[in-house]
Amino acid sequence: MATDYGYDSGLGFPETVRRHRVPAGLRAPFEGRTWREFGYVLLSLPISIVMFTYAVTMISLGAGLLVTFLGIPVFAAGLAGCRGLGALERARARGLLGLEVGDPEPLRMRKSGFMAWMGAVLKSGTSWRTLLYSVLHLPWATFSFVVAVNFWVYGWALLTYPLWFWVFPAYVGQDGLQLYGDQTHHIYLDNPFEIGVTALVGLLFTLATPWIVRALTMVDRVMVHGLLGPTRLSARVVELESDRGVVVDTAAADLRRIERDLHDGAQARLVALAMDLGLAKEKLTEDPAAAARMVDEAHGEVKTALQELRDLARGIHPAVLTDRGLDAALSAVASRCTVPVQVEVDLPSRPAPAIEGIAYFTVSELLQNISKHSRATFAAVDVWQVENRLMLQVVDNGVGGADVSSGSGLAGLAERLDAVDGILVVDSPAGGPTRVTAELPWRGERV
Repeated sequence: MATDYGYDSGLGFPETVRRHRVPAGLRAPFEGRTWREFGYVLLSLPISIVMFTYAVTMISLGAGLLVTFLGIPVFAAGLAGCRGLGALERARARGLLGLEVGDPEPLRMRKSGFMAWMGAVLKSGTSWRTLLYSVLHLPWATFSFVVAVNFWVYGWALLTYPLWFWVFPAYVGQDGLQLYGDQTHHIYLDNPFEIGVTALVGLLFTLATPWIVRALTMVDRVMVHGLLGPTRLSARVVELESDRGVVVDTAAADLRRIERDLHDGAQARLVALAMDLGLAKEKLTEDPAAAARMVDEAHGEVKTALQELRDLARGIHPAVLTDRGLDAALSAVASRCTVPVQVEVDLPSRPAPAIEGIAYFTVSELLQNISKHSRATFAAVDVWQVENRLMLQVVDNGVGGADVSSGSGLAGLAERLDAVDGILVVDSPAGGPTRVTAELPWRGERV
């Protein structure tokens, strides 16, 4: 029996994955997963009875008291209690079924106080979904409990019948388990052949029971995920809030970088230039030759400062990208790379400026990584459109080993792309080659 380490996708539990010689169908009745799912089904009936009773009682009481001022608070308290029971159900599904379902959106109150809380509970879709779950889960829990217990009990009872059939002649006064009987005829399972067939039928029931229980719990998984988990809209809101934080942090980091580059680069050179020109002005009448040399040095400093300002402007948003588009801008970036780069851009039209800028800086950063780390002798950049997505691919024949999870610049690049619903995929085995594919949403340029 060999052992691997992986992830059990059926359960959601990270655990050791063993390659057994025994088929899964024969192992299933003895696996921990089967017993956990059976325990979940057994607990569902009493818990669902409590949830159903509480929900119906509180909602009925609140509806009956609507003619008084107590109806709305009782109604809100009933919904709040359902939310608490829903949290219990999510924890139970997480522990026994391995179902990783996120918490729904919290109550959103604009003000503090009991009235604001009551209004938030009544307006929350989560409250009404948990109420619906509390009502609908009882009939399903009853059905699954009856099916699972009957299959489980009859399967094991028939399978072990050869061990306990002696009870009938010894204590019941009959030859064996009665299969059929009326006033004149009685059929008992008492000879070796019948006992063996009974055990075989029990074996079939026992082997089938884990898969029946698994099918029953699949419905529970759907109900918990659909009614007690976050909706797609709320999950999308959380994702957008996270992406907004990434965008804000990225913009702040870019502003700090620009400020640092200006302070340490062009600004320092311009300050030195002003001082040199002041000294040259003082020496103009006393030593014209020295003043001329100082003016000439200042002229060189001006050229250097202008080049640094051009580089800084190119890092913010290059003019060639605005004027001529991605093809020309990426060709300009490729020409500054330390390795030969082949650029191919096949786009039917120009994307929106924001998407175009992100694509440009993505390729620019990837080519910088190639220049610094890859030790490659060749690279290629391909840009094309697939339906409503803009695809970028940068390939090099370097040493490989690039990894997004290592916390390098690729991780920051992946976060930036994710903030605009983009994807970054890195395929870089040790020894190379490295293939980085980026995917961005396509939005056409507004006319």
